[in-house]
Amino acid sequence: MIEFPHIKTQRLAVKLKSTAEKLVKQGHPWVFEDSIAKQNKPGNTGDIAILFDQRKDKVFAIGLYDVASPIRIKVIHATPATLDSAFFEGKIQIAFSKRASLLKTDTDSYRLIFGENDGFPGLIVDVYHDVLVVKFYTGIWFPYLAMILPELVRISNAQTVVVRLSRNLQKSTKHGFKDGQVIHGELTSEVVYFKEHGIRFSANVIHGHKTGYFLDHRHNRKRVGELSKNKKILDVFSYAGGFSVHALAGGASEVLSLDISAQALEVALQNGKLNPSKGKHTILAIDAFVGLQQFIDDHKKFDIVVIDPPSFAKSAREIESAKHSYHRLATLGAQLVAKKGILVLASCSSRVTEQQFFDISEQGIVKAQRKFKLIDKTFHDSDHPIGFPEGAYLKCGYYRLDS
Repeated sequence: MIEFPHIKTQRLAVKLKSTAEKLVKQGHPWVFEDSIAKQNKPGNTGDIAILFDQRKDKVFAIGLYDVASPIRIKVIHATPATLDSAFFEGKIQIAFSKRASLLKTDTDSYRLIFGENDGFPGLIVDVYHDVLVVKFYTGIWFPYLAMILPELVRISNAQTVVVRLSRNLQKSTKHGFKDGQVIHGELTSEVVYFKEHGIRFSANVIHGHKTGYFLDHRHNRKRVGELSKNKKILDVFSYAGGFSVHALAGGASEVLSLDISAQALEVALQNGKLNPSKGKHTILAIDAFVGLQQFIDDHKKFDIVVIDPPSFAKSAREIESAKHSYHRLATLGAQLVAKKGILVLASCSSRVTEQQFFDISEQGIVKAQRKFKLIDKTFHDSDHPIGFPEGAYLKCGYYRLDS
């Protein structure tokens, strides 16, 4: 493992406005800049923010200071603590224990650290077989890497560690890291192979989206695979073919992967070939809304239609547009499902609540003049635990259409 630069930090004494103090005491990990009532000195990114109670003047939480973000303090512990190796090792071990049941299955890919939800705001750690991919969304963690990374490597048995950086951090020269940099071990290929529930996949850990793959829909992909025997499947927003590959491995007769990215679809094809299957796998590079309407115009039908779009609401001002898009996708998708077939609708927009999403989805199905029966609603897999309301983003509905 490379030798990390020593970044000097200081301790800041901070008091919050009463509303913010109450939220933090309730477990919320974000303190916005305008929620700080008093601070003893200016802070730098990575400094330790000691939060003092307004009335009792006692420490009630510890956070890390971030001058580059409107979320000025990211809370990492709800009681007084010393940020040393033992502290971080304990937090990592707790996170790992939450994944224990998943790792008893034939799966060697999982999210080891899920940001705020595991007490590591702005830090994502994914494991692909023996490769650990650490993605930083904030610079607050750079001073503590020498204490954190050895335990991540030890507990995951990783042979290689790759650093991925958010767009903002890629523009910064303060930390000395490069996106895609290997900081431990060797990487013989940027494409890494792994398994989820016995199904083989690949992830480009250097140039792929996020950390190389989307692990959060693992249980939904498995579910679709189990429903796919001798079925004709449409996988919309397929990316690298997560649902498609499980459907093929599950015995689907035909699978059509649709995505706007031709490059991602080529990966989907290759992923499909990693597992034995007799089904026909075709790809179509096209805008999802355009492609779905074309299928409707051509009177095509599928036994299962899966629609799993990217986040439509990355900011508050996009919420209404996102709702409209979800409604439109449900209406289009419902028209392509064969009688007694299944429509699977998913959302990863945290700003659209689960109730809003399911209501919108059902309204869209009704608009398509289809009767439906709700089979199931699913949420986060065990390696994506939820620690605060904004941490919940994934929801997925299964609908059987009867007419």
